[in-house]
Amino acid sequence: MRLPPAIVGHTEEVLREILRFTGPADVTLSRYFREHPRLGSRERGVIAEGIYGLLRNKSVYTSFSESGSGPAMRRLTLLGLADAVGVDSLGGLSEEEIEWLQRVMLIDRSHLPALLKSNLPNWLWEKFLGKFGESEALALADALNTPASLDLRVNTLKGNRDEVIAALAQAPIIAEPTPYSGLGLRIKKKPTIQNLPLFKDGTIEVQDEGSQILAQLLGAKRGEMVADFCAGAGGKTLALGASMRNTGRLYAFDISEKRLAKLKPRLARSGLSNVHPVVIAHEKDAKIKRLAGKLDRVLVDAPCSGLGTLRRNPDVKWRQTQVGVAELNVKQASILDSAARLVKAGGRLVYATCSVLDEENEAIVQAFIAAHPDFSLLPVSQVLAEQKIDLEMGDYLKLMPHIHQTDGFFAAVLERNK
Repeated sequence: MRLPPAIVGHTEEVLREILRFTGPADVTLSRYFREHPRLGSRERGVIAEGIYGLLRNKSVYTSFSESGSGPAMRRLTLLGLADAVGVDSLGGLSEEEIEWLQRVMLIDRSHLPALLKSNLPNWLWEKFLGKFGESEALALADALNTPASLDLRVNTLKGNRDEVIAALAQAPIIAEPTPYSGLGLRIKKKPTIQNLPLFKDGTIEVQDEGSQILAQLLGAKRGEMVADFCAGAGGKTLALGASMRNTGRLYAFDISEKRLAKLKPRLARSGLSNVHPVVIAHEKDAKIKRLAGKLDRVLVDAPCSGLGTLRRNPDVKWRQTQVGVAELNVKQASILDSAARLVKAGGRLVYATCSVLDEENEAIVQAFIAAHPDFSLLPVSQVLAEQKIDLEMGDYLKLMPHIHQTDGFFAAVLERNK
């Protein structure tokens, strides 16, 4: 069934705004859909997939769009929509447009120059090329430009993985155990799960397998005092609370009241009562200083470029810059320094990002260790073995989408010397 011609117009209108890259694409899309309530769920889905298809393949599609006639923004829009639903599903196109689209979508992309094929900005491609070499850099870029599967975490306070797999099958939704996280499930298609009883009662939460592993590295135990230092909307907070079996005290710190507000309904579903959300002004807030040297474990999921999450947020690669990354490096070092003060002797500190860039990862950790001789690096291989996670790693956790089928994540485990 062909889509109504108006879909092209709506997609072009919202794409024009998104390509200014003044804010996150998902926020712009959500606002547009609120302003156009007559768009049905199928139409909203097609528009979103068309936009994301274009953002993932922007370099190639911009190049292809130069071959057609008519307004450039319309040609880009058509390429994004054809990527999402196929040429035959689009209504309201001229014969010339259909013929052009069919021809362009059949072009063999294997012979394109590497930079174009990567669909990455030049500065990021150069970093990948220098670090990995062309073959692996292209494999990584390809994985980052492929939509992610839907990963779930089973809340062990409310169920176990086998029970959840069986319950989802009744929906019917086919879920497979994730290979590394013992709490994870992977769903290849993207069904709507918000209305499922399992979701409503907090038995399952949406969380990438890589993010689940980060929470497990902290090793939070019953009765401990723990902090999620940059909690955001609280995905890792919920995982930590469950691993503590709803005992002890778990602080969820964040500078954004809006982000922490999103944690509240998730907390209510989860059954956790040991979580204490705290809005802080900055990383040196007095609320943090009062806890200096008192915490058993602290997780720092630091603000970062987000370049490991391009499978879900393809616009990030076009919005992020080298200057932006350098500014983040200063913030990352400051946050890690402040969070470290909370850790008591013998306690554990985990520094993590959803980035694959060395300057946000190893460089921050190595500078921290040089300035803090009272902390030492615990090899991640040792911590993974403790947690019975079957992953081959060295000193650091480095999860890569083209190898591990997760988002790109980094983590270092630090221990305060006794």
